[in-house]
Amino acid sequence: MTPDDIDDLARRARDGDRDALEALLGEVRPRALNVCRGVLPYSGDAEDACQEALLNIATKIGSWHGNGRFTTWMHVVALNSARSTYRRLKNQAVPTDFDGAHHHERPDPRTTSVIAGTRLDLLEAMETIERDHPQYVEPLMLRDVYGLPYDEIARLVGAPLGTVKAQIHHGRKLARPLLRGEA
Repeated sequence: MTPDDIDDLARRARDGDRDALEALLGEVRPRALNVCRGVLPYSGDAEDACQEALLNIATKIGSWHGNGRFTTWMHVVALNSARSTYRRLKNQAVPTDFDGAHHHERPDPRTTSVIAGTRLDLLEAMETIERDHPQYVEPLMLRDVYGLPYDEIARLVGAPLGTVKAQIHHGRKLARPLLRGEA
């Protein structure tokens, strides 16, 4: 399907056409799964995040206003589902080192097998940045992980182009030392 065909299908689904919604979900599933795999390379985790993304698309399709491509909006939904799945896995993680003395401490996710294969450095950096500067995370991920153009990111996040560029710039400045392990 062409991007225009997908947008048309999405408009019909948004307007209540259940068959269009079902066809749309089938059409975008591989794309959503690829987005989730970009954050969660372990296949089972990516599948879970993709399923969550498809449910969110089905229930929140009314919030897609049709200003940009549906696939771009779907990209953001899938990215948020993957990040949510990562957080859930991190919170459920158990230490792989049971020496008895430290079993009450929060596990270090870098040593936790359940989330091995995730992009821990990037996800940990984004969580750290999100605590004080949540406005930087989504534009930064959309630009540097998924390579979306600035104007499309501005439309998606509902901010002026200059603001988005500044958010990405500041987000990169905060992320660099975290990704190098300096923070």
